[in-house]
Amino acid sequence: MQVLHINQSDITGGAAIAVHRLHQGLLAQGIDSRLLVDIVTTSSDRVAAIPPRRRLDYQIRRLTKHLGFNDIHLTSTFEIAKHPFYQAADVLHFHNLHSGYFNYLALPSLTKNKPAILTLHDMWGITGHCAYSFDCDRWKIGCGNCPYPDTYPPIQRDNTYLEWKLKHWAYSHSHLVAVATTSHWLAEQAKQSMLGRLPVHHIPYSIDTQAYQPLDPELCRSLLGITRGKKVLMFGAQSLTNPRKGGDLLLKALSGLPDSLKSEIVLLIMGNRGEKMVESLGIPSLNLGFVGSDRLKAIAYSAADLFLFPTRADAFGLVAQEAMACATPVVSFKVGGVPDIVRPGITGYLAQPEDASDFSAGIMQLLEDQALRDRLGQQSREIILEEYALEVQAQRYLQLYGKVLDS
Repeated sequence: MQVLHINQSDITGGAAIAVHRLHQGLLAQGIDSRLLVDIVTTSSDRVAAIPPRRRLDYQIRRLTKHLGFNDIHLTSTFEIAKHPFYQAADVLHFHNLHSGYFNYLALPSLTKNKPAILTLHDMWGITGHCAYSFDCDRWKIGCGNCPYPDTYPPIQRDNTYLEWKLKHWAYSHSHLVAVATTSHWLAEQAKQSMLGRLPVHHIPYSIDTQAYQPLDPELCRSLLGITRGKKVLMFGAQSLTNPRKGGDLLLKALSGLPDSLKSEIVLLIMGNRGEKMVESLGIPSLNLGFVGSDRLKAIAYSAADLFLFPTRADAFGLVAQEAMACATPVVSFKVGGVPDIVRPGITGYLAQPEDASDFSAGIMQLLEDQALRDRLGQQSREIILEEYALEVQAQRYLQLYGKVLDS
């Protein structure tokens, strides 16, 4: 079986990392898996770039962008059918189709002679423009009058009703056989959407449990230069720089911690531009900057007492999964697909949405109870091994590919 994944990048971004892990899991099962992407950063004969048509696409974009459409200017998408990866594929597996590289109007022609599935990594595939609709459910009835035109990916004009119609037309005229989602929450959204006529399968992300595994906490802290005896709270810098990731809620929650507890804490930040935003808290911080190595990330997660994930909207929670694989409990909000993996009293603490005080209470509860943290960490690791190993996800997709081919 030859499977072709089409995505925005090979490893840049959460969805890309998830797709690459699936790719590796399929290869381990003996499947001929290949990636066709916009941005290539790895070196592999199984990964290739979609040939661009920059000059022509740019000219068309000058018109369509002004009209409120982000992607329908991309004529290069129609050239995918000429690529050797496409021609050899038995099954097409579409992933994130936004981010300015794919024209969804090409779906009917690309799937005319090849069956395909679509994995939703966010809500973009079922809305009139946005990756997350927050409290808006107009995507169920056709969008229009968008309350969040500036949310990612932003639009210059509200033509969301027409874009919703165009997506519906593209799906209706495509040989899409099934939809997969990363969480139960997203599966329920898909069933209520324009894609609801298709079978919807819940297949969560997987993780390399050898690369991400618990390491000696004291040794990891020593390697990172963290003073012995400190309590370590870890989070991603993106939480501070992306409003959807809840940086304002995180800062409020940390500000609300007692001064006596603050004096015992070190903030461990992974990613760029995070340290200046926490200066006002009066809590020492260590910023690791961008960390691309799985091994270095495992060291950081293992050094932490808790991983903080203050997201406002997420389809799953890839970083929470990574932390749990390293036996680090997670504090997050009860939103989107997060409850699938952050399970109260089992793998971490879930605060009520938008409630920074509740988030702060969760941090305090877990920091003050070493035995509870140890138990949650151990249970987190066990759940990752049982439910989220690479081979588990690969086998579930293999079963779905089989159904696709049988159809």
